Amino acid sequence: MTIRQVRVEDAVGMVLGHDMTKIVPGEYKGPAFKKGHLIRAEDIPYLKDIGKEHIYLIDLQPGQVHENDAISRMAGAVAGDNVTLSEPSEGRINIRAGIDGLLKVNEAAVQAVNLVEHAVLSTRHSNTIVKAGEILAGVKVVPLVVEATTVQTVEQIGRNCPGMISVHLLRNLRVGVIITGNEVFYGRIQDRYAPVFTEKIKQYGATLAGIIFCPDDAAKIREAILDYAAQKVDVIIAAGGMSVDPDDVTPDAILASGASLVSYGSPVLPGAMFMLAYLGDIAVMGMPACGMYDNITVFDMIFPRVLAGEKIGKPDIAAMGYGGLCLRCGECAYPVCPFGK
Repeated sequence: MTIRQVRVEDAVGMVLGHDMTKIVPGEYKGPAFKKGHLIRAEDIPYLKDIGKEHIYLIDLQPGQVHENDAISRMAGAVAGDNVTLSEPSEGRINIRAGIDGLLKVNEAAVQAVNLVEHAVLSTRHSNTIVKAGEILAGVKVVPLVVEATTVQTVEQIGRNCPGMISVHLLRNLRVGVIITGNEVFYGRIQDRYAPVFTEKIKQYGATLAGIIFCPDDAAKIREAILDYAAQKVDVIIAAGGMSVDPDDVTPDAILASGASLVSYGSPVLPGAMFMLAYLGDIAVMGMPACGMYDNITVFDMIFPRVLAGEKIGKPDIAAMGYGGLCLRCGECAYPVCPFGK
């Protein structure tokens, strides 16, 4: 590669080989001139006003790739389903969500890309709920020109790890809720769980199939689970009765229904007494009392992934311990916080 530095006064009639950035602190950062711009005499004062005394003229050699071509190929290599790519601007391409859904990022593959000399891939956290049009990732290279092998290496990583950055649709699943506890069933206290789940299920775009109230009776809770299974719901949530007290029989009822246990207990606080099992393809969740008073719990880490079509395993739950501690801030800012990251 040959790069020649030219004074802007001598550059009239020449073509820019890269975007030139303008920065106004606190107001603007963006391209003042785009690659390919034909420099005119009237551009000279403006170029000097933004601190540009020289431009580069670039002569590519065989085996070299201009930054715009490099990032276009790299972005295409890392982009998965349901995402869109911006045009190159200031040596960067943005990857955005094409639909509302759950962002999935292959963290190991992102690290592999960033180990490639001069390659830059910055993403949001995996398992973040996103809206169509939201930015998910940015792709850059450091210099104006990179070796073709740099781009080819990133492309190979993309072939080895398809769907590196994707958005999964949150399906409108039918959810059956069971509220357990003698104190509620017999009217000693007013239930506070049903309104919480009604709102949560609606918030995530699923459909509430019904609410069944049961006493602390394993047989009756089991019967309610099987009733929902007969209705072919997609998810069953049994709330309450999840601790180690002798009257808390919800875990026994879930297992008695024939569901296969994934995990009783999670490394998430709040949500340590959470239970997950599968009755065929139906996800059965035992939800502890934290869901009544904590705004965000283990439920918010697992339920969206179920809606996105994932079958959650024990390793998935174990991994939630890293970042699984809620700080219970005075004003909850979730998901713009460390919880679940």
